[in-house]
Parts: sequence; structure tokens; C-alpha cells
Amino acid sequence: MNDVVMRQEPVELYRILKFEGWVNSGGEAKQAIAAGFVHVNGEIETRKRRKILAGDVISYRGKRCRMVL
Repeated sequence: MNDVVMRQEPVELYRILKFEGWVNSGGEAKQAIAAGFVHVNGEIETRKRRKILAGDVISYRGKRCRMVL
């Protein structure tokens, strides 16, 4: 798991998937979230605009990151 430094918080979940390069576009990120492929803190998350804060752990298809300030 790698740490991702946030410039500010909160950040919307779909943006993190996009900026980490886990998906090719915001639309693809939103589809992955809606389909239940993304976990936040070990739980399936289907809210595309879920506000992510420092300390949250995001998982997607075997990739994991922890958000830090």
C-alpha cells in the first residue's frame, strides 16, 4: 500500500481513482464505483462523490492507497 499526499481535504472518491491512474477517465471511475468495485476502509463504496479524508484507505482491483496530509 502506498501513501497518497493530499493537498487539501476532502477529495471526491472518483477523482482519486482518476489521478492515481487506476482508471482512464472520471467517467470510468464513476462506473467502477457504481458497480461496487471500489472499497473505502474495507467496505464497498458506491457513492461517486464520497468525501475522502486523510487516513482513509481506498482499494480497487488489487491496488490500495492510504490518504495522508
